[in-house]
Amino acid sequence: MTETPVSNVPDLPQAGPLSQWLDSQGFDHLVLPPDHLGIERIAVEPLALPVIATALKSQGFDYLQVQGGYDNGPGQPLVSFYHLLKMGSSDGRSTSEVRIEVSLPRDGDLTVPSLYPLFRGADWQERETFDLFGIKFSGHPHPKRLLMPEDWVGYPLRKDYVQPDFYELQDAY
Repeated sequence: MTETPVSNVPDLPQAGPLSQWLDSQGFDHLVLPPDHLGIERIAVEPLALPVIATALKSQGFDYLQVQGGYDNGPGQPLVSFYHLLKMGSSDGRSTSEVRIEVSLPRDGDLTVPSLYPLFRGADWQERETFDLFGIKFSGHPHPKRLLMPEDWVGYPLRKDYVQPDFYELQDAY
């Protein structure tokens, strides 16, 4: 009787159809595990984001459903993500989805190229991500706070954010 060796190496995520297509076209990216709904996720470097988004748009992923950010926790990276859809047939039954993620070191450069030139719907969404997480979007036409006052210190959705005891309203006149 022979024993099967037990491996402590976790299973690597399998490349989905879009990742395979990106590989065949020579686009550098990292395969991430699918989300809880099975939606394919890929990670890219900040400078590769516009190139890969343009390539996916050319393949029919021309609807930016949402752009957002999230914080992996104190000391961990911040993430900017773009959820793209490819609307299917005229009956509306076949829709493909993909999420592009850019991981940024919390203490490093938190700048991502804006996808506003490619998807006009990224305008307010990128501004909201800047306002709440501090991720900057180079090339954005209106890079200023959207929800918080211009003089607000910090980014309220970061997990290491310390809420001030009070906020003194400035005279509006």
